[in-house]
Amino acid sequence: MHSFYHTILQPTQAEFRDRGSKFIAYAYPITDIAEFKEKLAALKKEHPKAVHHCFAYRIGMDGNVFRVSDDGEPSGSAGRPILGQIDSKELTNVAVIVVRYFGGTLLGVPGLINAYKTVTQEALANAAVIQKPVLVNYRLQFDYSRMNDVMRLVKQFDCAVYKQETLLFCLLEIGIPINESDRALEKLNELRGVESEKI
Repeated sequence: MHSFYHTILQPTQAEFRDRGSKFIAYAYPITDIAEFKEKLAALKKEHPKAVHHCFAYRIGMDGNVFRVSDDGEPSGSAGRPILGQIDSKELTNVAVIVVRYFGGTLLGVPGLINAYKTVTQEALANAAVIQKPVLVNYRLQFDYSRMNDVMRLVKQFDCAVYKQETLLFCLLEIGIPINESDRALEKLNELRGVESEKI
């Protein structure tokens, strides 16, 4: 199991033209499918006159969550070449949506594959690739008096905090870097009255 993965730091775009057709690729860092759907809906609003909004994304550490769409282009001519570029850079938690404006000349399948591949390659080349730790998610419950001790460990092990609730007791949902998780849990369990469960 890898302890790190590579994704892009921020959204980027690139443009490619071939015989009047214009292809605009938008690359996004994403963490889930809902986030991807928001980006796609926003682009469809921004480019209502585009004939195709083709895309590919890959999410998660095991590489099993991915999807490709040719959005009406000939089968295999758009989504697959886009995904191929994401995979060739070994990225995950990345989506690329390519908006196409038709220029009046049919490009044929080889021309389309080349256009979608090239514009995706350029958008990803413009992106800063960053390394992020793989996180294991835990829910912690503890008495308010333990808050400082827990937060010190959260900081020490560079955990991500997703959710924090303080009622009669505190609830914290965190992501612990996988290569630190055994040590972090050991330290958390040493604190009296702190319960942890994997989520």
